[in-house]
Amino acid sequence: MTDAPRRPGPWDPKPAHTTVPTTPDVVSREPEMDKGQSLPWAVVSTLLLAGLIWYLTGSWVIVVALIFGLLVHEYGHVLAMNRLGMGPAKIYIIPFLGGLAKAQRNPKSEWDGVLVSLAGPAFGLLAAAPFFGLWQATGQGAWLDGAFAIAMINLVNLAPAPPLDGSKALGPVLARIHPALEWAALLATGAAVIWWGVTNGSFLFAAFLGIALIGHLRRGKWRPYGRALTWREAGLSTLLFLATAAACVAVGMAALLPLGDGGVSGGLSQGGRILGLVE
Repeated sequence: MTDAPRRPGPWDPKPAHTTVPTTPDVVSREPEMDKGQSLPWAVVSTLLLAGLIWYLTGSWVIVVALIFGLLVHEYGHVLAMNRLGMGPAKIYIIPFLGGLAKAQRNPKSEWDGVLVSLAGPAFGLLAAAPFFGLWQATGQGAWLDGAFAIAMINLVNLAPAPPLDGSKALGPVLARIHPALEWAALLATGAAVIWWGVTNGSFLFAAFLGIALIGHLRRGKWRPYGRALTWREAGLSTLLFLATAAACVAVGMAALLPLGDGGVSGGLSQGGRILGLVE
């Protein structure tokens, strides 16, 4: 005989289960999911943003175009985030400033980050389609102003200055060549966009961009997640960036040419007036 305990049989009583204290140190929990912006605050934020656009432009068509274009743009980010396993993503409206698509998880690689960043401007151009349709139906040029405004907000978002999409789309490509090149591009583009905001009276936008730029530069490496771009991915990222920028310019020019009686110079002059660059 041995001192080994007898193996329990099928009719033996089952041992009582011991409980383990459920303290925060012992229990592993899933990270809490972001519930998104509450409906009342989303409505208030949208109205505040619409009020600022009305104050700056005096055009309800531009108000509708920019709010609708903003939502479509952010939804493009959301679709890409969810497709790449970063969701369920949520859209936030920031009073007086714009919108934000927030993921639940970081991208697995810089390549995924590039795709998410470019999905917003590329998908956002679809918001111009109803305005072209309304211009065709009514013949009123104001609808083309709306289509042009949508093209421009997506094009401006491609500037490589944080927190704009271009900093996450083109920034990794520049950093792949040399980190100093990315920093130089961020500083130069950020300064140019801030100057544009100040000269057009968009002081809140300029201040927001300036604060974001300083914060990113102080943070140092602001893409600590996932795998860096390969050279092949860097080339594809550049091509996708240029294609998205070209699409924004094409949509903008398609809206401007009829306003300038079909001429390029007249259309550009009209675009300058809409942007506040010329009188």
